Amino acid sequence: MIIEGVHVVTVTGSEFRDGHVVVEGNRITAVGPGPAPVPGERIDARGCLLTPGFVNTHNHLYQWVTRGLAVDATLFEWLTTLYPVWAGIDEHAVHTGATGALAQLALTGCTTAADHHYVFPREGGDVLGAEIRAAADVGLRFHATRGSMDLGRKDGGLPPDHVVEDRDAILTASAEAVRRWHDPSPDAMLRIALAPCSPFSVTGSLMRESADLARRLGVLMHTHLAETVDEEEFCRERFGCSPLEYVESLGWTGEDVWFAHGIHFDDAEVKKVGATGSGVAHCPSSNARLGAGICRTRDLRDAGARVGLGVDGAASNEAGSLLEEARHALLFARAVGGPTALTVRDSLELATIGGASVLGRANEIGSIEPGKLADLALWRIDGLGHADVADPVAALVLGSPPPLELLLVDGRPVVERDRVVTVDTSAVARECAAVHETLLEKAS
Repeated sequence: MIIEGVHVVTVTGSEFRDGHVVVEGNRITAVGPGPAPVPGERIDARGCLLTPGFVNTHNHLYQWVTRGLAVDATLFEWLTTLYPVWAGIDEHAVHTGATGALAQLALTGCTTAADHHYVFPREGGDVLGAEIRAAADVGLRFHATRGSMDLGRKDGGLPPDHVVEDRDAILTASAEAVRRWHDPSPDAMLRIALAPCSPFSVTGSLMRESADLARRLGVLMHTHLAETVDEEEFCRERFGCSPLEYVESLGWTGEDVWFAHGIHFDDAEVKKVGATGSGVAHCPSSNARLGAGICRTRDLRDAGARVGLGVDGAASNEAGSLLEEARHALLFARAVGGPTALTVRDSLELATIGGASVLGRANEIGSIEPGKLADLALWRIDGLGHADVADPVAALVLGSPPPLELLLVDGRPVVERDRVVTVDTSAVARECAAVHETLLEKAS
């Protein structure tokens, strides 16, 4: 497959205003200016912008079927409202919600998605397997995390006691998830990480033992951290330190760790995150929806931290659009840091190579280079909303969302002419609405 006549943004190297990319199998084999000097099936991409596929570093896919609730609440209020609804999820609900969320991500340029699933109702069945099946159905590269909660309300945590698990059962299930699904190969479509939920829903013992287990098994580690002032106060009252100090004492910093949100870090902590090579999933829309604050993206990047973007769960970001996160990351950074806080190309980096770095895959995805996997997004920018925008990257990041002409994942089409071709999105939408109603009835 040869895509040519297109503005190519490699992200890590040159841009080609009239360039080409050659794909053979699941790999990019050539990138350059002008027409491709090789024979093959040609895609005329005049009027389009070609970028690496976007990488989503934080989500809760099942929440797609619990959107629109507690819309004017703080994080802790929002959680206490939604926990009873989430307690009713099962395999069908998770597969349905994950299919909807992943299809929406695909339509907004996402080719690799990470998910943090931490709710495992006792009668829910194989909910982690359900979202893994959904990712295979939609066709996205997927990093599933086996999340967990073992600190219920009776022990001083935030979650209701009926949605937490026993620590030993969690560790056994975590090891089994890695054994069953994790693929460490360079072109893997599926990987597993371990992800205790947060300082206010997990015991220190589980955090420490999960870190030990993850490092023995050679997988990454993920958790929520420093999302709200409430969390800061909880940690200082309960542990006598900040959230970052707390998790660092449990072994939770390093190049194999990434945090969701990372908003409330002071200057010393920003430097600590960078010095340890830890990663941050910046979720600007969700953070704004919950009034949590704005991540210090520029400072973290300057300190050496790995920073990517996440849509977070759709219960706190109903749009579920990764392209929207790139725009909001830029606008919010400038709102607090001035016009030079992030450039449009910085924002595109966050959505692509930044996310790939957070997930430990910068050598495989996140930029357009020969030898890398063929995860590509082709955006049409010759219509009314974009044709006269001088800078094609600004058209993508600052303009209205352009039509997605083609999305390739591992060299295979997932979106063509702004339509998901792997699943029937109309049928998925109807089933999502039905599951939403069922969950509300269960919780009432």
